[in-house]
Amino acid sequence: MTGSLHHGSSSHGKPRDYSRTPLNVYWEMTQACALACRHCRATAVPEPHPMELTFNQGVAFLNQILEFGDPLPQLILTGGDPLQRKDLYELIDEARKLGIGVSITPAATPAFTREVLVRLKEHSVEGLGLSLDGSTAQRHDSIRGVPGTFDRTMQAIRWAQELEMPLQVNTLASAETADDVPAIYELLKPFAVSRWSLFFLISVGRGKVLQPLSPEDGEKLMSWVYETSSQAPFTVATTEAPSYRRVALERMRGEGLTGEQIKRSPATRGFGIRDGHGIVFVSNTGDICPAGFLPLIAGNVLKDRLADVYRNAPVFQSLHDPTQFEGRCGYCEYHALCGGSRARAFEATGNPLASDPFCAYEPHHQ
Repeated sequence: MTGSLHHGSSSHGKPRDYSRTPLNVYWEMTQACALACRHCRATAVPEPHPMELTFNQGVAFLNQILEFGDPLPQLILTGGDPLQRKDLYELIDEARKLGIGVSITPAATPAFTREVLVRLKEHSVEGLGLSLDGSTAQRHDSIRGVPGTFDRTMQAIRWAQELEMPLQVNTLASAETADDVPAIYELLKPFAVSRWSLFFLISVGRGKVLQPLSPEDGEKLMSWVYETSSQAPFTVATTEAPSYRRVALERMRGEGLTGEQIKRSPATRGFGIRDGHGIVFVSNTGDICPAGFLPLIAGNVLKDRLADVYRNAPVFQSLHDPTQFEGRCGYCEYHALCGGSRARAFEATGNPLASDPFCAYEPHHQ
């Protein structure tokens, strides 16, 4: 898994109802990947799955995205490594013909060359997501499982800058990486990164071999993110740590910002988005899940309609409605804009509506 790409609020300024239309559709095009990352959600393997969606099935799925209506979601091609799909560029062209914006998260393997990046740009790919999990080759490569990955990633960042391709960098936040996060920030500062997202580890797939941060250490890192974001040359965000929204809101209120100033702050861009609400994931075999880290299968694009599943399947309906959340997340005053990580709640308890165990906040009991 090469990390997730997130876009900010609706690009056309038209308000989006996340219970009807997601911001992002993630398509795991293949499980094939040459890396062996220690936190891979997909537990990616060298070969594609025998039941992977064919080209024609992929095109039929892309056409289903149109059923969400305007504004259309952004399509994010992920994996495994999407570069392992022989028909990658043809599928990108099909999506672009339909008016669907496309971003991609390739793996930093020898197959990812400057020529590939030029070609992706020629095919109108709008954004690139890369993972950087260490400030040195030793730290990054020990997590990615393949020597040379750090150097290739840094090279790809330079190419993206040369080609003026919008770039999101994803960094794992776990017990193993947290102390290195400020050094990674310093490393990225000179580059034209549009967004840097700290992905707070969820122990699924191969991620079980790494250690998540404690809630207390997580809160400290979120405070650092908030402080850094005010002077960073790019957007600094979190993934699978929606409680950052509460931390940011409390800090902004403490600084005396008005409601209008808070609304305009970059920190509020992801408010209200969570697994299955603003995000939907389609696996390499067509299974529809709320998110890559929330592998609850609610349908399959080969027999169901994506928009219908997203809007009406029971698991999605409950994720759209924060009043159905249980425990602290149910009565927390921040449940609509935060909602907790539904994937982490599921991983910890088997119940996607349970409390997010990563959040240390004790809400006022209603």
